[in-house]
Amino acid sequence: MKFNLFRRPQAVEAAEPTGATTVTMGPTPAVVSTSAPEPPGSNNGTEINKNDMFEEIKSKFLNEIDKIPLPPWALIAIAVVAALLILTCCFCIIKKCCCKKKKNKKGKKGKDGFNMKNMQGGEDDEDDDEGETGLTEEEKEEEEKEQEKLGKLQYSIDYDFENTKLTVGILQAADLMSMDSGGTSDPYVKVLLLPDKKKKYDTKVHKKTLNPVFNETFVFKVPYEELGGKTLVMSVFDYDRFSKHDVIGEVKIPMNSIDLGRPIEEWKDLESADQEEPEKLGDICISLRYVPTAGKLTVCILEAKNLKKMDACGLSDPYVKIQLLQGGKRLKKKKTTVKKNTLNPYYNESFSFEIPLEQMQKILVAVTVFDYDKIGKNDAIGKIFVGSKATGLGLKHWSDMLANPRRPIAQWHPLQPEEDIDGQLASLNAKK
Repeated sequence: MKFNLFRRPQAVEAAEPTGATTVTMGPTPAVVSTSAPEPPGSNNGTEINKNDMFEEIKSKFLNEIDKIPLPPWALIAIAVVAALLILTCCFCIIKKCCCKKKKNKKGKKGKDGFNMKNMQGGEDDEDDDEGETGLTEEEKEEEEKEQEKLGKLQYSIDYDFENTKLTVGILQAADLMSMDSGGTSDPYVKVLLLPDKKKKYDTKVHKKTLNPVFNETFVFKVPYEELGGKTLVMSVFDYDRFSKHDVIGEVKIPMNSIDLGRPIEEWKDLESADQEEPEKLGDICISLRYVPTAGKLTVCILEAKNLKKMDACGLSDPYVKIQLLQGGKRLKKKKTTVKKNTLNPYYNESFSFEIPLEQMQKILVAVTVFDYDKIGKNDAIGKIFVGSKATGLGLKHWSDMLANPRRPIAQWHPLQPEEDIDGQLASLNAKK
């Protein structure tokens, strides 16, 4: 019995290898047992697969980089520069988009805000503030200029049908804007009938007042059939002795918009005058020659070109006047012949003046181009002056003449308005 009992454990021990033979039966439960935790097992498998893919891509990328014939530091530098360029482009695009959005918001506030305020009577103060802040600085300046009162003008208009005469009366002005530092102005009124700028009148200048009384009348002889296409312009200026006269405001009246069957007398607010570009008056070519030993100055008027049209036919009848000035006084004057119906006259006419060398620094030569008119006053087209006290081309031409004695020195000069040159000459005399 003991032996058998002893053998049974041996048989049990021997059963283990037989169990190994039965292991062929065991895998099926093992598979069944592992089939229960399938999700975690599958995740591990996918993670391993992803890691393998990344490792494979990384190895391929490194292999491709190894094939590039550049050192590693160069590749790193290229990558850094490329990244900076991409970031810069993105920053610029984002900035532009933000700026456009801000501008659109401002535009909507500036335009739609005011429209909504006008349409809806009960708006809050916040809406008003939004509308105001929506305006740009330029728009605010324009609104301030529009709101600023320039003054008003009283005038009269009467047309004589029998004699075809238009009589314009400049009666008075009131509440003019001050143009001088002392809070006053020196106003006068310029009257013309557009599009003809040749015929124009000026009232007398009234010193240091904002409420001048003129009581002056001016007559334009215009056939009634031509009157409808004309515009009456009355411009109020502030007179300045030493510089260009400043325009305060103007009144424009199209003649086809009023009833000429009865006399008109009324007040009208001044409007801001249009700031037009300086009108081109033309150019003149003159030659200067000085002989110091003889004390002889020769001024030769050679030619002019592109002169302003002064006649109704689109031409002019120009001639040139030369004045010798010293200390604001006219010493001598000469003038050329009249060239009919041309805007590009050729003269080649010389005029001599006896001037001692010691007087040359005090002399000025003024050259004025006029349009000759048989009836009425000859109108100035433009003017220049040369001398030691001139500026720009006038001074250069004079200096070149003195530096080259006995030699004629020719120079083209652009014509300037007569009023501007007279103001410059007056300022030179006042400095003495």
